Amino acid sequence: MKILDQPESDSTAPTSAISYAGLIEKIEILRSTLRWTSRLERPEIEKLLRQASALRDEVMQMSHKERFVQAASAEAKRDMSPGARRRALLERSFVFEGTFGDNPKLLEALEIAEKAAPTDLPVLIDGESGTGKELMAKVIHANGSRADKPYISVNCGAIPDNLLESELFGHRKGAFTGATNDRKGKFESAHTGTIFLDEIGELPLSGQVKLLRVLEAHEIQRVGSDEPIAVDTRIVAATNRNLRKFCDEGRFREDLFYRLSVIHLTLPSLRERRDEIPLLLSYFGDEAAATLKRRPVKMSPRLRDFLRNYEYRGNIRELRNVVYRLTCLAGDMADIEHLPVDVRPKSSLTLAVSGPAAGGNGVTTASSLAEAKRVASDEAERAFLERGLQETGGTVAELARRYEMNRSHLQMLLKKHGLHSKEFRLAAQKNREEEE
Repeated sequence: MKILDQPESDSTAPTSAISYAGLIEKIEILRSTLRWTSRLERPEIEKLLRQASALRDEVMQMSHKERFVQAASAEAKRDMSPGARRRALLERSFVFEGTFGDNPKLLEALEIAEKAAPTDLPVLIDGESGTGKELMAKVIHANGSRADKPYISVNCGAIPDNLLESELFGHRKGAFTGATNDRKGKFESAHTGTIFLDEIGELPLSGQVKLLRVLEAHEIQRVGSDEPIAVDTRIVAATNRNLRKFCDEGRFREDLFYRLSVIHLTLPSLRERRDEIPLLLSYFGDEAAATLKRRPVKMSPRLRDFLRNYEYRGNIRELRNVVYRLTCLAGDMADIEHLPVDVRPKSSLTLAVSGPAAGGNGVTTASSLAEAKRVASDEAERAFLERGLQETGGTVAELARRYEMNRSHLQMLLKKHGLHSKEFRLAAQKNREEEE
């Protein structure tokens, strides 16, 4: 498929030079009109404004088409490292609200979104709750040719069945009890723009039939009216359900599923993106501080370690909420006790990884509760330091930097537990030699 009639033989030639020349000519005509007209009447002003708006839309469409060409002709991702793929997205001025790292699954979803954005094809986004499906929908809208047009979000699971048709398609006055005025539906409000249908899997079968008609005919009918209304709306849908399974069970129309999933994106869970947790902690920490008008909260080493390894059932949404809570409740330093009760580890030993210290029997042989608490704390502290030394190859300076600790204080703690960084350096060197 040729895009913008660009010659295939010369990849360095300017994209759509003829179109640009035509636009420049139109702009010059508009400028001449403004320059040589001594007095403009209101109809003439409105005409010139319409011409200026049309020119702006043409320029925006060409810009989005060129970015589509760049994305389509970019180097194949299998030949690029994750870091290079991420930089390539940013270098192509890809609009992304938030932050993202080098996770291959997320990069693949973003690259698909980049190529789909300039088109009007329906997009289906699936993934666990809290993985950022609505954010991805906004990304698709922001990178498309409808970026300056309406973006309407609808939660299909929050609309009662008896009001669904009215919410989506609007109603005429007197169509039912309480319909005192004509009312636009969400599709009319999103005309020329994008409508985001969240939790599409919760849509009842009757609503699915009506939605299928919109996709096929590009028109709606308000409740209580037989008059069709044409709508030009880009549809992006999202679900945390398995729609293929729903189709097999008869809970979702198969023809609607294939209509919606022309472009299909799957967002990975946070458990699959653990390497990005420190990046997200920093991003949401700054965001929460700006929202709450205070300095970013610092996190204790054990809290930071716990958050890196916690199983986030609510994914990114849960992580964000936790950071906002810490920023609100903690002072200068947040610790385990600032976490929600249902999130906190059951004991300090939860923080300890498998190792000699974690398997000790000091707690079970303690003679008092106070002694048991002290022993548990010491065991967890030692296990924490051991793992840190293993991860940094025995480099104390790196360990101090990673956990934002004073180096002399860290040396004191290592001495307290009889840990020698040299032993960990030798072990790391031996492992490297064996691998080679």
